[in-house]
Amino acid sequence: MTSQPFAQAQPIVFTVPDMMCGSCGKKIIAAVTGVDPTSVVTADPETKLVTILTRCDEGMVRHAIEQVGFEVAP
Repeated sequence: MTSQPFAQAQPIVFTVPDMMCGSCGKKIIAAVTGVDPTSVVTADPETKLVTILTRCDEGMVRHAIEQVGFEVAP
């Protein structure tokens, strides 16, 4: 039997228009892992996309990103 640590996790993709650099991406990653330490997060300033694999609901993750000063596109 194999372990499936993310079997319950849901993928979420956000567009964050004001993510301009790698430092912005690191702040977003830290915000998301602050609410779900087991999440897997990538933040690409070039495409403005944040991809998250998490067990948290979308609203909670969106709020965490907004709390550190970034707008999440609707």
